[in-house]
Amino acid sequence: QVQLVESGGGLVQAGGSLRLSCAASGRTLSIYVTGWFRQAPGKEREFVAAHSWRGRSTYYADSAKGRFTISRDNAKNTAYLQMNSLKPEDTAVYYCAAGGVLGATAASSFGSWGQGTQVTVSS
Repeated sequence: QVQLVESGGGLVQAGGSLRLSCAASGRTLSIYVTGWFRQAPGKEREFVAAHSWRGRSTYYADSAKGRFTISRDNAKNTAYLQMNSLKPEDTAVYYCAAGGVLGATAASSFGSWGQGTQVTVSS
């Protein structure tokens, strides 16, 4: 099973940008569908974005479309989530996940998870 470690979270003002990274070890990330989820206090974990093992097919939650971009560098065994035009409602712990079925948005569809990285957007 692949191990995932997220980084890149922090505090940013509304309208700012952050790039989250998800470093994989144990197995190559290139064989997995990888995704990003987030969980705000008191809310369920929700889907943000995902892409196929080659990165050719991507899909986003409506809240992320036009602002977030998912990508990967298979040579570095790392996935990324570029987040632009951040809003206070984007504040959450962001999780990287791997192993899902392409097209799946349910957290239960992904078998491997990182520990999460906090993103806080101030107004």
